[in-house]
Amino acid sequence: MKTTITINLGGIVFHIDDDAYEMLHTYLIAIEKQFLKEDERKEVMSDIEARLSELFKETLAEKRDVIMKDDVSKVIEIMGEPEDFIDEETDQQETQKTKMNYKTSKRLYRDPDNRILGGVCGGLGAYFNNDPLLFRILFIILLLAGSVGFWIYLILWIAIPEAKTTAQKLEMRGEPITLENIKKSVRDEFERVKRNMKF
Repeated sequence: MKTTITINLGGIVFHIDDDAYEMLHTYLIAIEKQFLKEDERKEVMSDIEARLSELFKETLAEKRDVIMKDDVSKVIEIMGEPEDFIDEETDQQETQKTKMNYKTSKRLYRDPDNRILGGVCGGLGAYFNNDPLLFRILFIILLLAGSVGFWIYLILWIAIPEAKTTAQKLEMRGEPITLENIKKSVRDEFERVKRNMKF
């Protein structure tokens, strides 16, 4: 008989056994130490927790209710070790190979960073690896041909969720959701905000 603990990870409640909890807690503390001096630490940690909860949901599915130590090991292998980015430049190719073993899925989201109206065209551009301008022109042509363009855009705006977290933005572009990519994405976002504030 093992003791289980109830935790809230990324807004989702999980039951986790004692050993797995210790392993996960140690992992999260090690990650937090990597970002201790950085301004974006809180956002990075919330994105990492959200991604961990997604991975645990996938791992558990409907089979079990409790997260075991093996599940935590599997998720850590997918996300990467905190030490992986102490020396990013020398180990980048090595860590990239281990992280690419996990199949990344691409999802359609509205892109809030590249939007004019609702972000539908930005999201379509990111999903299909095209310039959003092509989709904007297509919708304008459909709008001029009749009201079809308006209704299609409106339906897509309602149906497609907005990419709010860093993990969702990475998934929208089809990039693996790892510690390294989340850190890089948050850093890029902070730099973009700094540049915009200067103008």
